Amino acid sequence: MRTSEVPRAVAAAVSTGSSLGLAVDDVIVLHDSNKLTLRLLPCDVVARVAPVAHQVARFEVELAQLLAESGCPVAALEPRVEPRVHERDGFVVTLWTSYEPATPRQVSPADYARALERLHAGMRRLHVPTPHFTERVEQAQRLVANRDRTPALADTDRAFLGDTLRSLRRVIGERGCAEQLLHGEPHPGNLLTTASGLLFIDLETCCRGPVEFDLAHAPEEVGAHYPGVDHDVLRECRLLVLAMITTWRWDRDDRLPNGRRLGTEWLSRMRAAVDRHGFDTRG
Repeated sequence: MRTSEVPRAVAAAVSTGSSLGLAVDDVIVLHDSNKLTLRLLPCDVVARVAPVAHQVARFEVELAQLLAESGCPVAALEPRVEPRVHERDGFVVTLWTSYEPATPRQVSPADYARALERLHAGMRRLHVPTPHFTERVEQAQRLVANRDRTPALADTDRAFLGDTLRSLRRVIGERGCAEQLLHGEPHPGNLLTTASGLLFIDLETCCRGPVEFDLAHAPEEVGAHYPGVDHDVLRECRLLVLAMITTWRWDRDDRLPNGRRLGTEWLSRMRAAVDRHGFDTRG
């Protein structure tokens, strides 16, 4: 979220919570990206705030309810208020349960894989309209092609990124893998270790695709504990995801700390992976 919008977003969350009868005297910023995640105190509620145009919040609320009812390992909406999207001062606000972290916080690869497998099992039972994972790839391709949005990206790197995204999107599509509803970004930052077990958050990135696309966001060791994985597809998905997140780091509006340094490091990692596995990115 733009720095200039943060005070208004915080105020929107505070006023929303207060209007619903929650005690809000203090706010802690937990995360700031395309949306702002806050902890409201002393009511101890997590508020997620995004510009009003960010209508995917409604989808996320509805999906979270369906998955929680199915017993999936996802964070729950705040039970003290109506489970819906609240609009205030140009922002949408959603309210979620705040969980105390478990001790220790370290997650074993086997536990990570089991939690993701349970999530996927629940998602297979749902039939909701979601974008295909290739739409996310297309977004990255458009960003690479837009020199105004990625002005610092060198021509050779731009060509390499574009070729890699295009080639892997085609190769994975031609594999003919079974597809289902996915989380979209089940990386460690979207996994909570709580007294209630492992819980996934941030469902707005849900898409359809092979489970290997989700596994590509998890630590490498997790794939060894997930049953029925096609490890060739997983390897291709890992490189595809690396190409996508590398592309985001070159966006002139990217706000990730040290993002440009990471973008440079990940380009080197991509080239090493292409050489090591013999991927032909010119296809």
